[in-house]
Amino acid sequence: MKTISLSLMAAMALAAVTAVATAQQLPGTSIRNHDRNAPIDFEAARIEVRDRQNQAIVSGNVKIEQGSLDLAAERVRIFYAQAGGDVQVDRLDADGGVRVTTPAETARAATAIYDVPNSQITMIGNVVLTRGGDVLRGQRLIIDLGSGRSTFDAAVNSATGERGRVSGRFTPTANVP
Repeated sequence: MKTISLSLMAAMALAAVTAVATAQQLPGTSIRNHDRNAPIDFEAARIEVRDRQNQAIVSGNVKIEQGSLDLAAERVRIFYAQAGGDVQVDRLDADGGVRVTTPAETARAATAIYDVPNSQITMIGNVVLTRGGDVLRGQRLIIDLGSGRSTFDAAVNSATGERGRVSGRFTPTANVP
């Protein structure tokens, strides 16, 4: 197994930081203002590089920060390609109590998959998104970082094939004259 430098891991982890949005476009959501080119900082208990499979695994209380975005998970698997010494991250799979936060929102899920070339994040498994007093729940949250559009889906009942429902609560703010 090869040793990998911290700066190379930071480059490979660039895509690991995700943004969170509500299921509808809300003015001022931080996903629209997220700088996907900001430097990445991360820490974990362990880094394992599987050079022959073009994978790196960061595990043990993983914390990744990019600008005002934070990603926490037990493990993040990074899939990458190497071309002439350069590393291009293709996908990141985070699992184990995934939490993505911005100053305005927090999303929690069992897993998250970040498709780097398509700038799309999919959070799966009892997804809960909170923003102030608003709470949305579903089985899958898809976030398009390019457009800022996010979509919640409900679970499908395996016995009946029927789709469940997405639930939530929006808390209106009081209009103060």
